[in-house]
Amino acid sequence: MNKSTVPSFLPISKAEMDALGWEKLDVILVTGDSYIDSPYIGVAVIGKLLVKHGYKVGIIAQPDISLPQDITALGEPRLWWGVSGGSVDSMVANYTASNKPRREDDYTPGGVNNRRPDRAVIKYANLIRQHFKRTAPIVLGGIEASLRRVAHYDFWSDTIKRPLIFDAKADYLIYGMAALSTLELTYALERKLPTHEIKGLCYIDKTPKERFVDLGDFEIIVKDKSVFSQSFALFYHHQDAITAKGMVQKVGERYLVHNPPQPNMTTEQIDELYDIPYAQDAHPIYKNQGKIKALDTIRFSITTHQGCYGECSFCAIAMHQGRFIVNRSETSILNEVKRFTEHPGFKGIINDVGGATANMYGFECDKKIAHGACANKPCVGASNCKLLEPTHAPQIRLLKKIRETKGVKKAFVASGIRYDLILDDKACGKKYLEAVLAYHTSGQLKIAPEHADDKVLKVMNKPLNHTLIAFKKMFDEIESAKKDRQYLSYYFIAAHPGSDEKSMLQTKKFATEVLKFTPKQTQIFTPTPSTVATAMYHTGLHPLTQEKVFVEKKPSLKQKQKEILTERSHPMSYKKKSGACTSFIDSHS
Repeated sequence: MNKSTVPSFLPISKAEMDALGWEKLDVILVTGDSYIDSPYIGVAVIGKLLVKHGYKVGIIAQPDISLPQDITALGEPRLWWGVSGGSVDSMVANYTASNKPRREDDYTPGGVNNRRPDRAVIKYANLIRQHFKRTAPIVLGGIEASLRRVAHYDFWSDTIKRPLIFDAKADYLIYGMAALSTLELTYALERKLPTHEIKGLCYIDKTPKERFVDLGDFEIIVKDKSVFSQSFALFYHHQDAITAKGMVQKVGERYLVHNPPQPNMTTEQIDELYDIPYAQDAHPIYKNQGKIKALDTIRFSITTHQGCYGECSFCAIAMHQGRFIVNRSETSILNEVKRFTEHPGFKGIINDVGGATANMYGFECDKKIAHGACANKPCVGASNCKLLEPTHAPQIRLLKKIRETKGVKKAFVASGIRYDLILDDKACGKKYLEAVLAYHTSGQLKIAPEHADDKVLKVMNKPLNHTLIAFKKMFDEIESAKKDRQYLSYYFIAAHPGSDEKSMLQTKKFATEVLKFTPKQTQIFTPTPSTVATAMYHTGLHPLTQEKVFVEKKPSLKQKQKEILTERSHPMSYKKKSGACTSFIDSHS
């Protein structure tokens, strides 16, 4: 297809199709979010990329599943339907860690959580089948589909669910960031070429594929937690674009076929995604429907890279975006900053410059580039790999150029910062921290140690306490001479696998005695699909070692762990209830 001019907004109605001169759409994307045209919104990125490559794409946002009017509004696509639950798994969006309904939705006009159905991907795919018989292929994508692509534990039903493609009765599932897979699949469907070899793609077949890794029979996985744990470990170890093999999983009399991932994107390819013009706004149809809170954060924020080294046990980013860092070019980023300054709504404030973790921009492990990620060794965690040589020099240079851009008053670094990487970078780490504190924060720097018991931190795959203490020392040295001091604030997780009341008491004492801080930003662990911690939560086993892990499952005791940490009184007040507790310093001497 010839490359085309990309409209400010993709059409959401027949009238908007007519205005573009489009009689029929090639692709229709259905999403659980309202339509925000931003590079932070998956359907906007995929839709505009396809339009740039010559295809006609429309969007159906938050369709009413009880009526036909919304899902039939754009007619039937020529090539395929795309279905996404939105920017957040619909069950995470709709329920708290205590499994109580959420009242608010940041991606819905007015903020009322009444437009995204539970299990949105399944509901939307079934809605299409209901109103369009023998229609174009249905393709699942987005984070809900990506992280539920194999047999997975579902916290909200406390069951093992089939791979999502089976329950959604879809033709394909594209996982990960999906831009390359989407282009390749669209090209193949346009020309009626074979699709089953496309990387980054899942589909259902009657027979297993030869030389693919067998993830095990779903019926056995459901009954045996140790088999589930081993299956998850196989799945986890085959995510690297260079080393991963394809996988199969038997479900009834059919098989999920999970092709290997797409190759890692190049800088030129990721630049193409972000160089497309975006409206940086919600579609005008929402103008009188109330505020869309997510816009406050994403409208004038910049993604510098995709991927994360982290592999934190509770986080799914490594399974969705991957462990390989794909960097945008400095030119692409600065061009986006310039477009911000020309936007009528820009007030000079860039809300964030970063990614999943801000200070992973600009460097990668040479061994990983050549041979792929190590199978049994994370890049960072309780201890960091010596082959990963972090340098903050590229980000220091980039941030300087951003803040010196005419029209920019302040550019915040609000994404997470890995303080262990700052310490590992002997040449530029402190300089980076000094720059962030001087120009890119306001009042406090937020970091996420998550816990303060080294045993739990190892289960989380997070830096150990001595690392946090060393970082706090560096921070205090920088801030001590300033008249207007800034402060550190800390995020913690309660009731994570491995954490019990005793470990929370230790964390509380560490916070009060060492950090001089009463934690308030504390959340109860939520088991979400395809994370290592969720596999632990279900099985009581660490899937990568098969060692037993304590798991707190009683809601009242989960809440108690949180209250231990957030209670203003000294943790020794829990002594009679929880048993003897020595001071943190004594217990770690």
